[in-house]
Amino acid sequence: MPNIKPISDLKDYHEVLRSCRVGEPVFLTKDGKGRYVLLDIQEYERQQATITLLSKLAEAENAIKTGEEWETLNDLSKSLGG
Repeated sequence: MPNIKPISDLKDYHEVLRSCRVGEPVFLTKDGKGRYVLLDIQEYERQQATITLLSKLAEAENAIKTGEEWETLNDLSKSLGG
């Protein structure tokens, strides 16, 4: 079940932060509408790594379709932080 709280709960931010768990974001609402999302830093970093990887995969797929040269495995590994 999603963890949804009004933004006014940030007055007691310690309680809101205790609600953050890896893989379980806290959704903050303002005037009854979704406005912000709080994520555990590990979850945020995992999502960013996933986005980067998917972007690189899309680039590679496009290069294959168009016959372009693309990064070597070493270059790819370096660009992904490996």
